[in-house]
Parts: sequence; structure tokens; C-alpha cells
Amino acid sequence: MDLASTLKRLPFLCLSLITALALLPTAKSNAEIMVSHAIAMHGEPKYPKAFERFEYTSNKAVKGGKLKLHSLGTFDSLNSFTAKGNQADHLGLIYDSLTVGSADEAFTQYGLVAEHMEYPADRSWIIFQLNPLARFHDQTQIRAADVVFSFNTLMEKGAPSYRFYYADVEKVEALGELRVRFTFKLGASQELALTVGQLPILPKHYWSTRDFEHADLEVPLGSGPYKIGKVDPARSITFERVQDYWASSHPTRQGLYNFDSITHDYYRDDTVALEALKAGEYDVRRERMSKFWATAYSGSAITDGRLKKVEIKHENPTGMQAYIFNTRQDKFKNKRLRQAIGLAFDFEWTNQNLFYGAYKRTHSFFSNSELASQGLPSRRELKLLNPLRAQLPASVFDEVFSPPVSNGTDRNRHNLRKAKKILDEEGYKVVNNQLIDPSSGLPLSFDILLYDGAFKRVTNPFIQGLKKLGVDAQIRIVDTSQYINRMRSFDFDMMVHVFGQSLSPGNEQREMWHSSSADTNASRNLIGVNDKAVDTLVNHIIEANGREELITATRALDRVLLNGYYVIPHWHINHHRIAYWDKFERPTISPRYDGIYDTGLMSWWSKSAAEQQTQKGSLTPEENTERGAASEQNPDTSANEENVKLQP
Repeated sequence: MDLASTLKRLPFLCLSLITALALLPTAKSNAEIMVSHAIAMHGEPKYPKAFERFEYTSNKAVKGGKLKLHSLGTFDSLNSFTAKGNQADHLGLIYDSLTVGSADEAFTQYGLVAEHMEYPADRSWIIFQLNPLARFHDQTQIRAADVVFSFNTLMEKGAPSYRFYYADVEKVEALGELRVRFTFKLGASQELALTVGQLPILPKHYWSTRDFEHADLEVPLGSGPYKIGKVDPARSITFERVQDYWASSHPTRQGLYNFDSITHDYYRDDTVALEALKAGEYDVRRERMSKFWATAYSGSAITDGRLKKVEIKHENPTGMQAYIFNTRQDKFKNKRLRQAIGLAFDFEWTNQNLFYGAYKRTHSFFSNSELASQGLPSRRELKLLNPLRAQLPASVFDEVFSPPVSNGTDRNRHNLRKAKKILDEEGYKVVNNQLIDPSSGLPLSFDILLYDGAFKRVTNPFIQGLKKLGVDAQIRIVDTSQYINRMRSFDFDMMVHVFGQSLSPGNEQREMWHSSSADTNASRNLIGVNDKAVDTLVNHIIEANGREELITATRALDRVLLNGYYVIPHWHINHHRIAYWDKFERPTISPRYDGIYDTGLMSWWSKSAAEQQTQKGSLTPEENTERGAASEQNPDTSANEENVKLQP
């Protein structure tokens, strides 16, 4: 480290040394208190107290330059904490939290606003000692009162996800100006000591004169590495790097957040957005459509390397992307009907003819991770499942779950025959080419809700397969604002959704699957799962003591959800498909567990201005004309969903 860097970090080093001397020795018995700069869910933190930077960042990174990205949809709110409005992307850039995670560990949190943490071995409570240097953007010191205010406000007025996520927090109290304690309910997950550190810290003095539940475009006060600059409602938002950011020399921020500005331009249509990339209207694109990746990246910029195509491997759990059933609807309460409908989706034909063979079929709600169920239940899983045997189908115990497989060439005849057999056994009859629901006596029909027309190419063959069974399914495309509102109010029959997962599942599983969230508007239990056996397994995950118990409980839950036929699984890949203009440098090590638009991209930096100017000058007259034309398109916009879906 050079002298300038050392001087920049000197306040942090001095404070850390004082803290270490005052609090030694640390203890590992429940009678004594553990004190640390970081807390790992299992094992020890990878990075020691005096670490300089995360290893997936670079000491060559320089500040400066601009980054332009694209988003699909629109936005009408800069309040990212309520279930109202369409929020702009990446508002998290303006907020700091007590702790931040590393992107090369399964689940470890390092102090940021919190200088250190104190907790007993059973993690029944945790105290955060705040860093006295931590400041909001108006230079007001971040105090314990702000932390208490943030928690209480998010629990009372924030989106429902906060109430599910932090349900086991018994109380939060300020022990002084810079000291705050979270006390947890008896039996709460040890994970809670980590997740409360992720709490975004809101300025009490700012929100005391404003309506927190109101969703609008007023620029909020934050404390993070960026603040909101220019806002062009529904079209673009620019984040400006905070020049006097309080944590600029903090180890968890070294080599990150290097761009002076980050702009998101919004496009309604993804085809237009791709052409805008090729015309140089923005800089980096994560390609979600296999057809585009295989066929649409051509031209001199690709050939001569000015526009690069790379595939960056990752080890993130890919979760579950799927057609999901709304089981609140009477027509979908029959599990065997849901199973039969799933047989009409021909993944092998779709992958071969629409996806260019790019994807793998998803077999788990925790795909691409050790958390996914495998084979028959292990002895450890059976200890959790056997007490629930009377509530579970026999297939959980004696069958290996696998989505249906076709040969991709015979119009899915084999699976459709299996579907017909199931429907016959359940009393469904075909009358005048329409499948009649025996419980209602009405033809079975439903809408598949979409906001993105790209999914029509996948959904139309699925609908044709359903027609052969006498099922009348229709695509219903709505604008993204209506889509989000209908999703929040559970006003749909079937839709495409992504259930994202982490390497350390915990309290969020309650909001996804627990019966307590089934009838809570805007919860993530979109399916309406209401099953006592599922509730029990969710509780086992939350209360798991150690990594082995967590894996066992997660695998057990996974196989129960799969055998419930709540979804028709889609597909996944284990790498990011990235196209970017050659004006950036990036570290030699990529984050193992992070999204490309999160820590990955935030560790990139701009090449020299002179080099960028040389590249700009190398454009042909035709390409300069193309750029000008693209800038006149003035694309329309609308809000995008939280999760990026992989498309054909």
C-alpha cells in the first residue's frame, strides 16, 4: 500500500486499534461476549480484521469516467422501501447499511456503518458499535437513533417483506449515541444476527417531516457511495459518485464504486435496447435472450473487438424460474391437474428450437447449489420428513423428482398421453374439444400473464400443447405497471416468475412459502402455498444450527415444494452473458457469488480518457450516423420486474 492510501485509511486503522485494545480478549463461551469486525454464518470470516480490500477488487482501479446502463420498463418512484409505485433500479447505491457482505463467501457480513459487532455464542442478541465517521450525505452523523428509526419504520410502514424478514426481532434499542442492540425472540435463527446488519440506514431527521409511505420522485437523503443526480421521469436516472463519501477509504469499499456517474436509460422494448447498445448508446448489457446472444451480435465493432462478448462463470444459486400457478384459484387447487398441465410444456423442443441449446432444465428451487435436493431423501432429511409423512405424498419418500422429458421431435406425444391419463383419473372429461372441470362443470381456461412480449415465443407452443388436452389457455400481456399491481394483489391465474435464492436461505423463506404470508398482499408467496408441512420445514431452515442442518432442511423443503407441482420449471445457466464496449478494465478475479450488476460491475473502472477518445475516433462515418439515429429514437419506457428472466 502506498503512503497516500495509508494516510486515507489512517482514521479507520486507528479506531480499529483502539477498539481492539479496549475489547480484548474475545470469548467463545456463551457466558462471555464475542467481538469482531465481521460475522460469518458458519465458520470464520475469510478476511481478517486488518484486511485492505476484497480479493475480487483491484488496486489498479481508478476513480472517474461514466457508466451507462439500460433498464427495461419505467419508474415513477425513488422510494425503494414501500410496496407502492414502480421503483427506479439500483436505488441501493445511495444507502449504506450496518454491515456489507463479501461476494466470495457463502454468507459473511463485514462492518461498515457498524465499526464492530458484539454477540454471545448463541447469537440471541447483537450489539452494533457505530463508526463515528459514518455520515449521511448532508454530513449529519449516523447515530443509533437512526438505526432504531430505520428498523421501526420499515417494520411498520415498509413493504411486507421487512415484516417477514425481521419477524423474530423482539426489540431494538439505542444503548448510547453510537451503540444499538437487537434482541431476538427465543428460538430465532442464528442467521438473524447477520441479516439485521443488512438493514439500510435511513436518516431520521429527513423522514420526520415526510410521508414515508408515499411513492414519488423526491430525491431522498442517503449515505452510500452515490447520490441521485439527474432524474428524467420514466426515462432515465443518473447516480453521481459522492466526492466526500465518508467510507471512501474503508476496506469494504476499496476498489469499488469507481465511476463518477452511473446512468440508467429505460427502454420499453428489448430489441430496441439491443440496437441502442450496438449504436453505443450505453456501455454494458447482460444478455438474457439466447436468440440475441447467438444471432444478433455482429458487425465491425464485434469483429475488431471494440464491442466485446464474454461469458463470466459464477457459483450463484440460480433459484427457480417457472410458470407459476396461483393456487388461490379454485381451478388450480388440484395438484394432479397442475402436474398434468406441466406435462404439456416441452422443454427439450423449446431448448433445441428456440434457445439454441443454451440452457439446462431446472430441477430445484435451489438450482446450481449444494442446497438442491438430490436422489432420494438422506437419513438426515428423513428425520425431518418422517414426522410429516401423513401430510406428504408418498413420492416425496420413494421417487426422485424430475421434470418431464421429451425427445424434442414428436410433438411431446408421450407426455401428453401421461397428462391425459392423469386427467381421466381425476374425472376431467373432454366435451366439444374442451376439458371440463368436474368440480365446477365449466371448461378449464386460464390466462398466462406476461409483461414482456419476448415470452410469447416460448408460451405459444406451450398453449398449443394444452389445446391438445382441451385446455383453453390465453396469453394476457399488460403494461408493467399493471403487471406489478396484479402481482402484488395476486390477481392472476398463471405467470412467469423467478424465485431467487441465496447460499444461506433463512427468514425470507417464510415470506415465500409459509402459510402466514399466503394472504398478505405484496408478499413473495405468489403461489399461495398454505401447507402445514411446508411451514414446519421453513421453520427448520430458519432454526438450523450449522451449515449441515441448513443444507438438510433446505433439501427437504425443496423436494416437498417440487412434489407439490406448484410450478412448471424453466431453465438456467451458470454464467453471465455480458456484452460491453471496450472502455473498461476489470479485476482478474471475478466475484464467485455475485450478480454482474452488483459487486461484479462495481469493481470495474474506466480506461484513460485519452484511450476512450481514440476508440471514439475510430468509429466509421456509418457507425457515427447509426449512433445519431439511435439517439433520436427517444425510446418509451415502463417499469421492470425485480428479477431478470432468462429468455429465448
